[in-house]
Amino acid sequence: MMREILVPLVSGTIFGAGLIIGGMTDPARVRGFLDLFGNWDPTLAFVMGGAVLVMALAWMLQRRMQRPAFAEGFSLPNSRDITPRLVGGSALFGIGWAIAGLCPGPGFAALAIAPASAAIFIAAMFAGMFLVRLTEGPR
Repeated sequence: MMREILVPLVSGTIFGAGLIIGGMTDPARVRGFLDLFGNWDPTLAFVMGGAVLVMALAWMLQRRMQRPAFAEGFSLPNSRDITPRLVGGSALFGIGWAIAGLCPGPGFAALAIAPASAAIFIAAMFAGMFLVRLTEGPR
């Protein structure tokens, strides 16, 4: 019971701290990074490069593991299909990221720094998720 609460809590805290320290919770910095043809701010490229490097190492390690340290088995996607739904969702995610300067992870972490503006983002995100469920129907 304690491990079921403690492991996600510690993992989420480390992830959120990394987002805050890396500047991913600052919408102005994110928009500056996405402004390739204006006043481009390359600092988040280093954050993302570091994340890609860590994830590449994690995938290499995962291939050698029989099972995860804190679970019975791995929960990996079993489909690699590129569907219109996936492309459309990715495009909407990117547009929302560019407009708001936040995506879900940094949005939740930003609640600790700028709760009012982050709460507006989180509410809009949940409204969008609800609208998709409402209009999409059963899958």
